[in-house]
Amino acid sequence: MDQKETGKVPGAAAGGDDFETLFEESMRSVKPGEVVKGRVVGVTATHVMIDVGYKSEGQIPLQEFLDRGGNVQVKVGDEVDVFFDSSEGENGGIVLSRQRAENIKVWEDIEKAYREGSGVEGVILAKVKGGFKVDVGVPGFLPGSHVDVRPTRNLDKFVGARDRFAVLKYNRPRGNVVVSRRVLLEKEREVLKKEILKVLEEGVILEGTVKNITSYGAFVDLGGIDGILHISDMSWGRINHPSEVVKVGDRIKVAVLRFDAERERISLGMKQISPDPWGSVAEKYAVGARVQGKVLSLMDYGAFVELEKGVEGLIHISEMSWTKKISHPSKVVQVGETVEVMILNVDPNHRRISLGLKQVLPNPWDQVKEKYAVGSVIQGPVRNVTDFGVFVGVEEGIDGLVHVSDLHWTKKVKHPSELYKKGDMVEAKVLGVDVQNERFSLGIKQLTADPWKVIAERYPVGSKVRGEVTSVPDFGVFVRLEEGVEGLIHVSQLSTERVEKPSSLFKAGDSVEAEVIHVDPQERKIGLSIRALKKTEERQEMEKYLKKEKEGGRFSFESILNEELRLDRDEEPSSRAQAEGALPPEKGKSSGNG
Repeated sequence: MDQKETGKVPGAAAGGDDFETLFEESMRSVKPGEVVKGRVVGVTATHVMIDVGYKSEGQIPLQEFLDRGGNVQVKVGDEVDVFFDSSEGENGGIVLSRQRAENIKVWEDIEKAYREGSGVEGVILAKVKGGFKVDVGVPGFLPGSHVDVRPTRNLDKFVGARDRFAVLKYNRPRGNVVVSRRVLLEKEREVLKKEILKVLEEGVILEGTVKNITSYGAFVDLGGIDGILHISDMSWGRINHPSEVVKVGDRIKVAVLRFDAERERISLGMKQISPDPWGSVAEKYAVGARVQGKVLSLMDYGAFVELEKGVEGLIHISEMSWTKKISHPSKVVQVGETVEVMILNVDPNHRRISLGLKQVLPNPWDQVKEKYAVGSVIQGPVRNVTDFGVFVGVEEGIDGLVHVSDLHWTKKVKHPSELYKKGDMVEAKVLGVDVQNERFSLGIKQLTADPWKVIAERYPVGSKVRGEVTSVPDFGVFVRLEEGVEGLIHVSQLSTERVEKPSSLFKAGDSVEAEVIHVDPQERKIGLSIRALKKTEERQEMEKYLKKEKEGGRFSFESILNEELRLDRDEEPSSRAQAEGALPPEKGKSSGNG
């Protein structure tokens, strides 16, 4: 039979056999119930046409290829994984599903991540009771304790974050997955920690992230291991709180100050990266120089002024005004104010600079010394009365002190308030002005003559005086001769007989007569003697009697009188010493007239 009869073209049998073979192979490799690869051959308004190499094409609803914004995520020619559901659909084509393919692949990834300890990618969708709802291809649960390596109060910051999660457990039939972000973070930190520990040593500079801030410092994540940055190592200058320098999340450079490998404790410093400004303060701030600075803080005892970053000085409250008594630095300066000050002292070793505010102004005490010469008289109000004297206003902010000893020449003043009260106008003589110690000395008694300069004239030795007993100590009796003038009758001068206790003879208020035996205006002392007075009176009586007898020519007792005078002269030196406050006669010796 020829070719025409058979109706076949040469080679046709062979070609037909190849087509049938390819068709059969395709039918064998693509089976319902599997995830297969397909090529997009068409995109309509409602469906996407997929060729998976089967005898017919399949259609998948377009919405399976839309993103959350409603945009089509596929085009003709793209290869996609689809699930081959059935070989016969309602319209005669095969039934395919992209969602089922993706769902199967997600669960395969979840199972693989669980077996190998790797992670799956997902997004934290929202907070729920006990943790978060996450999307890892299928809905999952992230416990709150597994969201970070450290407990955190602000959980809202994690919502919407895309990350990788470890699979803690899953149940495919029920569609349950429990994941952990913390597990993968800890693994990453462990790897980073090993790398950091290889290079950690004192002095090395690293970069880290501020994780937490406390009142005493900040914790810095160096990558797998944390270090503590103490507040004192943040800046060369004064810091009230670490938040003034760093914030959580800041990337900062730090130097390793100390590293305890055994306990894995790291002390960090920021200020050590830059030079210490105190190294050059001695050259930059000479004593006596005037500089400007900013008031940083106020204390009860003064104000701290920043001269430059990291260098502060103290204006002590006593250096704020020449004349005013400052109760608190806030009365003179305010925080943030720029002030001009004078360098008083520099101590780089102790990191201290003493500053003066008043020193940039004229010293009114210099002017006062020129204006008020010693010996001049001023008038002013009593501003204050104290135990030790009276303060008198001289000028605004400058008071002079009248010491209690300069109030009266003779009166014994127990307290200045006996003579003056606040507000009284008084006159006083200038005794001296001490500019360095800011003291103005005044005297009121100096306005009148010292009565003791004429006491010796008013109460000569040998004169007879009368006074009132003011006190009776064991060593004698004090007698007031006039206002502010007292004399002492020593116990040895109370009688020609021995006296054990003066109080046995006299009491305060008694009137007594005595003879002046000693006067010392310098020491302001008067020695009196009842014994000497009696002897004087006896002698006078004797002289009177002898004179009378001599005139009568009957008897002569001159020899007796001369002998009596000699005895008095022999006893006088010891009597004077006792009247001046010497010890009483030795026990056993007579205090009489011998």
